[in-house]
Amino acid sequence: MENPVINRTLMAGIEIVVVEGGSQLRDFIDLPWNIYTGYPRWVPPLKKEVRRLLDPRRHPFWSSAERRLFLARRGSVVVGRIAGIIDRRYNEFHGEQMGIWGFFECADDPAAAAALFSAVETWALQKGMAFVRGPLNPSTNYEVGLLVEGFDYPPALMMAYNPPYYPGLVESCGFAKEKDLFAFLIDGDYRLPEWMDSLAGRIARKKGVRIQPFRPKDEDAEFARVKEIYNDSWSGNWGFVPLSDGEMRDFQKSVMTFADPDLAFFIYYEDEPAAVCIIFPDINPLLNRLNGQVGLLGLLKVLLYRREINGLRCLMFGIKDKYRQLGIPMLAFHHIFEVVRQKNKYRSLEMGWTLEDNEAVNTLAVEAGARPYKRYRIFRKSLCNSASLY
Repeated sequence: MENPVINRTLMAGIEIVVVEGGSQLRDFIDLPWNIYTGYPRWVPPLKKEVRRLLDPRRHPFWSSAERRLFLARRGSVVVGRIAGIIDRRYNEFHGEQMGIWGFFECADDPAAAAALFSAVETWALQKGMAFVRGPLNPSTNYEVGLLVEGFDYPPALMMAYNPPYYPGLVESCGFAKEKDLFAFLIDGDYRLPEWMDSLAGRIARKKGVRIQPFRPKDEDAEFARVKEIYNDSWSGNWGFVPLSDGEMRDFQKSVMTFADPDLAFFIYYEDEPAAVCIIFPDINPLLNRLNGQVGLLGLLKVLLYRREINGLRCLMFGIKDKYRQLGIPMLAFHHIFEVVRQKNKYRSLEMGWTLEDNEAVNTLAVEAGARPYKRYRIFRKSLCNSASLY
């Protein structure tokens, strides 16, 4: 029988509390507003969306996963939070026993960080896990990584931001780098180098190759194609976990309210979808105005400040494995730049994230005019004798 983690334990003046709901869950969700005082580039998430993402009864991710939430208190003050996560879908796909830590926020308090990570490691050990990886919030299909370079820039949509002291807290708890992720930025003139533009033109003239814009009137079938291409093209990548049908439906429902159909397209080869690219308007400037709440005042802010949305985020670009020799990335860049120039309202495009060792994609991004401007880090720690049971 499982030896449960007790609800409270004390370490170095820090009280660790297992979140059961109610005011504890509210404290968990509200904590970042205390942590990020003095960090103006942080973009507050919508609290109702954080609550929904964490709710096993409402969010489809949890149909094949479980989680335990922890708070760290020093006296009566909440100074940290963390989630322990077991993603059975990932572990079955990779044949691993991986525990996850995510949703980490903490004051610059090494004792609090140590107590939080110890709680997650203990829980993961009790679940039979061999190692812990993070931050994943809650998997690589969502927000991932700690920012380690690029603190002078605000985050793009669905990208992380954290104080510069976070990596040091994580490393002090015995975690080491496992993988870095890059984000690239294109700003200024959206024009390909002449050689790439010429090559894209030749690819576009190949028999059987065509670009098919996203069709909102047929969105169910279009998102089914997105899921098919995504799960095919990313299946061999580090950290990949397939999107479930429920997660894709949830994603579809969430993004259709602000998506720009002109910025999502498929590339077909002989009438079969070979690649997909999805770019969203970066609504983070608007989220910054909302400060975590919508309500009536929030709706007014949406109307007043929509014009501040002048950046883009490339959320997904995937090519089925059997079509990777067709030169599709060049064709995609050419199409993206043409659409962005025609719209004449977007000043920047973030492409990310990419794996640090994906040299082909990273080199192509730079050749197309992008510059690496942020680095995120995933950490790992073996659980062999790493945590003491309470």
